Amino acid sequence: MKEQTSVIASILYFPMLVFSGTTLPIEVMPKAMQKIVSFFPLTQGIIMMKNTFLGISLENILLPIGVMLGLTIVCTILAVRFFRWE
Repeated sequence: MKEQTSVIASILYFPMLVFSGTTLPIEVMPKAMQKIVSFFPLTQGIIMMKNTFLGISLENILLPIGVMLGLTIVCTILAVRFFRWE
């Protein structure tokens, strides 16, 4: 089971790292790809950091905060449902 968890984590982590805007700017991606990567938590974190550093108003970070809260709720529900101590 531990090996499966490592594989799943790698499958999720590396695409998120490459496509979240840390290595490739989101603005240069095709529109369809921008919509897909907008659900990555790291993408939302980067958007919030950019807006904060640039002094952009609070209204522009409400959507990323909402997405992060939604993902937190979904992940918490999945963790409660599937996590078992062995």
